[in-house]
Amino acid sequence: MGLRSLVGHITNPSPDLRPENWPERLVWWSIVSTYPIWLIGGLYVVGSILGWLLLVCLVIKILARMDDPVENEKISISPVIWIWIIGMLLMEVALLAGHMDFNLGTALIIKSSIGWAKGWAALALYPMAGCLPIRSSIVSRAICIVGLHTLIIIPVLLITPHIGLPEVLYVSPLRAIGGPGNEFFDVPLYEIDGSTGELRWRLFTPWGPALGFVGNVNFMLSLVEKNRNWKIAGLLGSIVMCFVCKSRLAQICIIVIPAFTTIVARLRQPVMLITLGMLSFVGGLLSPVLLTAADQFWENFKGARAGSTRVRFALKRIAIQRWETEAPLWGHGVVEPGPHLVEAMPIGSHHTWAGLLFVKGSVGFLALAAPMLVTAIDLMRRAMNPRYQLGSVGLSMIVILFMYTFGENLEILVYLFWPGMLVMGLALQEKMGPLAFNPTSHALASGTI
Repeated sequence: MGLRSLVGHITNPSPDLRPENWPERLVWWSIVSTYPIWLIGGLYVVGSILGWLLLVCLVIKILARMDDPVENEKISISPVIWIWIIGMLLMEVALLAGHMDFNLGTALIIKSSIGWAKGWAALALYPMAGCLPIRSSIVSRAICIVGLHTLIIIPVLLITPHIGLPEVLYVSPLRAIGGPGNEFFDVPLYEIDGSTGELRWRLFTPWGPALGFVGNVNFMLSLVEKNRNWKIAGLLGSIVMCFVCKSRLAQICIIVIPAFTTIVARLRQPVMLITLGMLSFVGGLLSPVLLTAADQFWENFKGARAGSTRVRFALKRIAIQRWETEAPLWGHGVVEPGPHLVEAMPIGSHHTWAGLLFVKGSVGFLALAAPMLVTAIDLMRRAMNPRYQLGSVGLSMIVILFMYTFGENLEILVYLFWPGMLVMGLALQEKMGPLAFNPTSHALASGTI
């Protein structure tokens, strides 16, 4: 596939994948323009606004249905998505209560509420966009195009530290509109790990592990692509993201999560049940060896970047201890600068669950835990049923989210991994299809091969 044909395909996709409505156009161009938008420092802006634009599209569609009494097609929102909506609204309630408990002032309440609208609210807005007529094939093809762009740009970025170029090329003027920090609006060429001194790349993300997060989401979405060439480009681009970022969690997830979803999707098959039974028996016999190996792996995992691991564990301990003793119900309302022990990292960062307890208390913790648990149960049920084509890829999204809650704050990165949340919403909204199907096609659609 030549360069001219690739450019032509992006600007004028094949008829079967041409965006057919405004929601699809918004999603398509927001994804395929990832690198151009990054060059102007606009990814944080686009990711924060797009969810609300899709909500406007949904409201317009609902109102149009109400005005057309002969229209039989009704828009219904999955009960699971309603739980996400309620949970994220509770996040705002906890935010207000925490601010009032600690007398943080009206100005800070407004600022934090804007942050909620760009972060926590998006965790409900993008699944809710799954109620719109957006095809999963549009998302997967767009993700594969980003994968191709990554393969094109990464050789250039790999040589930049060796020719004397700076780590950060520039910070976009869009930083003036406000946001978490300069790293959300800059254009980095590479970075040097502060704890190991190694080179690593973060591309269009604010830090290395975030690129691994995006790489894992994109990898699972690329598995849904049916065109072989685009699928390979998407998969290779995603793998490159996971390895150039030097993130340990990313490299584990890209192996474990596809294997997990494959097993779940085939749990009803006798061959899989027999295989798991045999593995269980062998595992019981070898349990002492396996437990020792697992313990050694964990120690090596922590020791690979010992400084980072120490800071993360210390932040978690401080956050949980202060939640228990100072603000168990509503939390502290905001993150706070940490002591020298954690290199002044904010207390409540680097760990979604500990951060929720510190900032939003038990209420915030349950507001995220309940939607994630219900979503995992519903998508596991769908993944095991061959009548749902998106069950497995939807399940992989919630598993990735759960894995990364222990290393990242989800709300601050949702502007990057929103395509995964959108596809998860499509999976939760998917209607049961016919029983007769081609097993190979199902495997492609479910992302298990």
